[in-house]
Amino acid sequence: MTAFEWVRFLLGAALLLAGVAIFIIEMIGVFRFRYVLNRMHAAAMGDTLGIGFCLLGLIVMNGLNFISLKLFLVIVFLWFSSPVSSHLIARLEVTTNEDEEKHYGVETLDAPEDTE
Repeated sequence: MTAFEWVRFLLGAALLLAGVAIFIIEMIGVFRFRYVLNRMHAAAMGDTLGIGFCLLGLIVMNGLNFISLKLFLVIVFLWFSSPVSSHLIARLEVTTNEDEEKHYGVETLDAPEDTE
């Protein structure tokens, strides 16, 4: 192997390990948080970043070819679809949650009353 191939392999392996580390941190967050929206936020952010690092590591290891383009398009698709789906699930949870005061405060847009 040439020096360039070693550098490419080591950079790709480092990106893969970073992605796996992000997945481990995400799993800890999912099991540690108690409220569903906190869990979902940890899962969505971890998935988006972890998958991005893992696929970027595979692109670097594979080199520039048609498979790398496909992997890049998967990254782009996941970076657009994961936050949108997480947002829709969060809105559904907020809309259907009957015990919302237990988890977070609800503010109204009413004008404050004068205290004179």
